[in-house]
Amino acid sequence: MSNRIDYAKASPEGYKAFGGVYVTVQRSGLPKELVNLVYLRVSLINGCAFCIDMHSRDLLKSGLAVEKLVLVPVWHDAGEVFNRRERAALAWAETVTRVSETGVPDADYEAAAAEFNDKELADLTYAISLMNAFNRFGIAFRSTPAAAAKA
Repeated sequence: MSNRIDYAKASPEGYKAFGGVYVTVQRSGLPKELVNLVYLRVSLINGCAFCIDMHSRDLLKSGLAVEKLVLVPVWHDAGEVFNRRERAALAWAETVTRVSETGVPDADYEAAAAEFNDKELADLTYAISLMNAFNRFGIAFRSTPAAAAKA
C-alpha cells in the first residue's frame, strides 16, 4: 500500500481544523483510554488500517492489556472485560458510525445518555465523528500503517 497524497501537507488549514477538534476531545475530561477504545472501534468498523495500527499501539503504550485489546472487535461478547461506561461508549460509537444503517434509534441514545452527561455525550460524539472523518482520509488517501512502513 502506498500513499496517494499527504492530505495534511496538501491542505494544512483543513488538517489544523480537524486537529482543533482532536485537542478539544483530549481536553474534554473523558478518560483517554475510553477515547482511544472508541477510536479503535470506529476504525475497525470502517476498516482503516492506518488508524487501527495507530490506536492499537497507543492503547498498548498506555498499558492496556493485550487480552482486552484483542477483544475490542467482539466487546459485546467479552463480559466484564469492558466496564459499563466502556460498553456504553462502544455501543454509541457503533450506532453513530453506522448512522446510515441504524438511524441512531432512541433506545441507543437513551442507553448512552444513562451513562454520560450531556457534555460527555457531546464530546464522545465529537470523538466518534472525528475518527470517522480521519478514517475516510486514511482510506481515501491510502495512509500507510506504521507496521507496513517497517516491513
